Amino acid sequence: RTMIYILVSLFHLSSAAVTLNCSPQDDFDLPVFMTSGDFTIGGIFPLHYRVELPPTDYIKRPLAAQCRGAFRWALSMKLAVEEINNRKDLLSNHTLSYRIFDSCSTPVTAQKAILAVLNGGDVVQSSMLFCILFFFFLMQSYGFLFSQFPTFFRVVPNDDYQVKAIAQLLKRFGWTWIGVVTEDHDYGRFALQGLKREIENTNICLAYHEMIPKDYTQERVLKILKVMKESTAKVVVVFSVEGEFYPFLREFVTQNITGIQWIASEAWVTASMLAETYPFLDGTIGFAIRQGHIPGLQNYLKTVTPEILKSHLPSCTGKETLRQEHSAYMNTSSPRVTYNVYKAVYAFAHSLHNLIHCKPGNGPFENLSCANLNNVFPWQLQNYLEDVSFSIAGENVKFDNNGDSVPYYDLINWQRHTNGDIQFVKVGLYDGAQHSGRELVIEKQAIMWSHQHNKVPVSVCSNSCAPGFRTAARRGQPLCCFDCVPCESGKISNQTDSIDCMPCPEDYWSNANGTACVPKVVEFLSHDAMGITLTVIAVVGAFLTITVLMIFFYNRGTPIVRVNNSEISFFILMSLTLCFLCALVFIGEPTSWSCMLRHTAFSITFSLCISCILGKTLVVLAAFTATRPGNNIMKWLGPTQQRIIIFCCTLVQVIICTAWLVASPPFPYRNTKYQQSKIILDCSVGSDLAFWCVLGYIGLLACVCFFLAFLARKLPGNFNEAKYITFSMLIFCAVWLAFVPAYVSQPGKFTTAVEIFAILASSFGLLLCLFAPKCYIILLKPEKNTKQHLMGKVIK
Repeated sequence: RTMIYILVSLFHLSSAAVTLNCSPQDDFDLPVFMTSGDFTIGGIFPLHYRVELPPTDYIKRPLAAQCRGAFRWALSMKLAVEEINNRKDLLSNHTLSYRIFDSCSTPVTAQKAILAVLNGGDVVQSSMLFCILFFFFLMQSYGFLFSQFPTFFRVVPNDDYQVKAIAQLLKRFGWTWIGVVTEDHDYGRFALQGLKREIENTNICLAYHEMIPKDYTQERVLKILKVMKESTAKVVVVFSVEGEFYPFLREFVTQNITGIQWIASEAWVTASMLAETYPFLDGTIGFAIRQGHIPGLQNYLKTVTPEILKSHLPSCTGKETLRQEHSAYMNTSSPRVTYNVYKAVYAFAHSLHNLIHCKPGNGPFENLSCANLNNVFPWQLQNYLEDVSFSIAGENVKFDNNGDSVPYYDLINWQRHTNGDIQFVKVGLYDGAQHSGRELVIEKQAIMWSHQHNKVPVSVCSNSCAPGFRTAARRGQPLCCFDCVPCESGKISNQTDSIDCMPCPEDYWSNANGTACVPKVVEFLSHDAMGITLTVIAVVGAFLTITVLMIFFYNRGTPIVRVNNSEISFFILMSLTLCFLCALVFIGEPTSWSCMLRHTAFSITFSLCISCILGKTLVVLAAFTATRPGNNIMKWLGPTQQRIIIFCCTLVQVIICTAWLVASPPFPYRNTKYQQSKIILDCSVGSDLAFWCVLGYIGLLACVCFFLAFLARKLPGNFNEAKYITFSMLIFCAVWLAFVPAYVSQPGKFTTAVEIFAILASSFGLLLCLFAPKCYIILLKPEKNTKQHLMGKVIK
């Protein structure tokens, strides 16, 4: 808010004098500049950069503000009026005059100036009739404040756009923890409301908001500075006019507060006096109204009448240089407010020119009513302003239906050169006419931050959470203040400051950093070290069994083979070979066929093996009990009966397995429940009842064998077959009893390995217990391979 007002009043010299009965209650000491003409424009400007507000105790009448400074903006209005009066193509045969008042950068003084304009040209001799047509407010202002004034027009953008631009600037540089300092007037209040509205659904938070008090006291200012000093927010947005901000900064210097990145509102972003007075403001960044070119302005300022300079500029000592003492006044390289004052006067002149030269039903303004110059109404000039369009300094000037101009800002950065000069460098722009998201353009590499740094300042309450973490809000603090919590296993975050971690799909798992989902490890007993070891053991077991079979076949006529029932021995050895080989089916990726084959092959081969051992046990027990007188049990246990026993016992298991395969066969199963980080590829038994029936039946056969062999353990002589069977069944049952809890408690490839181990251990147990002693006699003790030695005490 530049607090510049151009009050345009229409004055006709032939108007009848009006006698006023009212008189002002105070000496306004206004205007500063004035001329006479056909149409008078009233202008209110802050002719002073620095303002010292007097203390107010609300007991005595307040003193006037102490104003100090210069007045380049007012002179641009004088220049524009003089140029228009000298033109033949604009307001020909009519002249403009002006009355310029000083607002002293304070609302109170500005209100006095407005009342002075409304009261007439001269507050002492107000005998001339003025018709107030409308306002040109060269200030950042909110549209709804002036919606009740249809003749309100702006040549600078609505402040809504400035707030939008600042909010986008904060987002662009990642400043999520900011402080806001405003003046204690409507400008500061509405700017704060607008900023809060713009950052409401973003991750930007206000660390604090402080107001520069109207009644300026050191104690209240020190409280504000204490908040700024103790806060961790390093970016401060200031909505204030230059005049009220100046004394605040004077106190700021004494507090040794460092590391602040200032974000300036348009009201002071091009304040040369502040930039030259306070070096700690170097690096300030903010949005300024667009600059323009005013031809001849610098020469006009240099040639302005000495009387004006003598009356309104500080006295010189004779030692000053023009560049050092009045650089802000003489610098016309990039006029902004000055240019918009100049543009406002021309906008009024063009609209008034069109109104004066109105011809009903003719030309571009044929739909607008024409006015009687002796009785002009505000709405008439308003219509011409809405439709006015002209070019000045290369810019096409026009207003929309709300009286607003095109929302355009330059992004300004305060940069101090090595020679000590401060420059306002354009490092970007904001064009409100662009599509959403494309309004703000920044040349980041051109920005010089505070303390001559090229690195973007950081202003956050909490450091960003890296990917793999999520934010956890701190209780009682704004959302910008949070802790970083690692994502749980199975969840990831692949962005910074993730509010929550995303779960991975079912077949995926989080990596070690929690930043990406990777395919789960598929676990099954493959041909790795464990699988190869078990494969080798199974093949060795099968090879040893076949070797024993060949030894028995080669020595089938010897007593030890014949006494042990060579046919059943061959059946046992062949079934043991199958038992060893069926372990190979458990190794490798499970498939539908392998799952069905592994359990059925294992159960049937083991049932065949145990059935053969059961038949052998019955024969051994019957053979020695048959020596008793009158006992003819052997006729019921001949070779045919033995085959029937083996067949029937095996058939039962075949029937169970067939029913199992028909009703609910085993199938490949991807287990993702037991260990969420991996997929356990295993064979589901399909029917638990069938599986345990299969194992139970094998266990039943083993228990019967064990019981019968235990009964025949004290057979006479050196024939210890019953003892070997007893011991083999004991090992067999122990192995499978140990398998059950391991199988239930540990799914996965280790369960499969345990099952293979049980198969191999029990097979080796049977092979060694039943056939190792016999092979020892056949190969190493052939002298004992006689019927007499085997019968021992029986044949004595």
